Amino acid sequence: MMKQARVQTGKGIETITVSEVPIPEAGPGEALVRIKAATLNYRDLIIAKGLFPGLAKEPDVIPVSCSAGEVAAVGAGVTRVKPGDRVVPIFSPNWLSGPASDGAMLGGPIDGVATQYAVFKAESLCHLPDQLGDLEAATLPCAALTSWSALTAFRQTQPDEWILAHGTGGVSIAALQFAKAMGANVAITSSSDAKLARARSYGADVTVNYRTSANWVSEVRDAIGGNKIANVIDTVGGTQFDENVSLSIEGGQISAIGMLGSEFSWTKQASGVANQPIGVGNREQHEAMTDFIVKHDIKPPVDVVYDLDRIQDAYRHLESGKFFAKVALSLI
Repeated sequence: MMKQARVQTGKGIETITVSEVPIPEAGPGEALVRIKAATLNYRDLIIAKGLFPGLAKEPDVIPVSCSAGEVAAVGAGVTRVKPGDRVVPIFSPNWLSGPASDGAMLGGPIDGVATQYAVFKAESLCHLPDQLGDLEAATLPCAALTSWSALTAFRQTQPDEWILAHGTGGVSIAALQFAKAMGANVAITSSSDAKLARARSYGADVTVNYRTSANWVSEVRDAIGGNKIANVIDTVGGTQFDENVSLSIEGGQISAIGMLGSEFSWTKQASGVANQPIGVGNREQHEAMTDFIVKHDIKPPVDVVYDLDRIQDAYRHLESGKFFAKVALSLI
């Protein structure tokens, strides 16, 4: 038997339960993975609270999309992995390469990883290098890969360019770490001076508290010395789209990722700036990102870890916004 969480889709955090269920078996082409660690994303709150109807299967789903673990067993015909291999399941299990996902995503349309064991298509598993621990690796499938795609998939980040990332959650901090390793300059906004101080410890060149600033746009513009932003990592949404555009270079990119402050900005347009929706990424991109992380000795931060039995507390910590980078679950 194993522990497994489920949430009633759109019914709230209080509907998340943990129960004992049988350990599944791997079928042909599949691998059974003993999940060791998982991390939460804002998307998990969206699904639990029903903020974006239709995002998850009903009436319930095993939540959470990002994890790391070890292969416990494989089914017939599997050659990609073997028992004992450390692995990370990709966010979109069928999206191995190419420009578009088929819509199957863990912790939403299909069951996720808030469970001690799970069966995955073996081809959807990426090998986990020894340089990364389980908690670090569990930050990669959604937040980190989204940042990687924002910085590489549509407009390759160049040395000395300026990147602007809003907030200090998993996407923004991954973008900070990647962009600095690419030789770019990074500005970060947040409402917390303490979080901005931590962002500076990870290499942020400019930090601006948008809550205490009289005009955060002017403060960013002044702080970057008359330069403009090549790529905005926009986790906030449409409410500040115009401000992001005003800071951008001709031919720059608004990476439309989140809706922390309003509706998604995916459909908005602006002259001279590409508003590019970012849809996480495929297996090839995940593997390229992992190679980059190892090459540059990047250590993804995790702020706090909860046991699976306290998954509701983990969700409420995420909901509070009082965290830096990632909130994690231990499934050991």
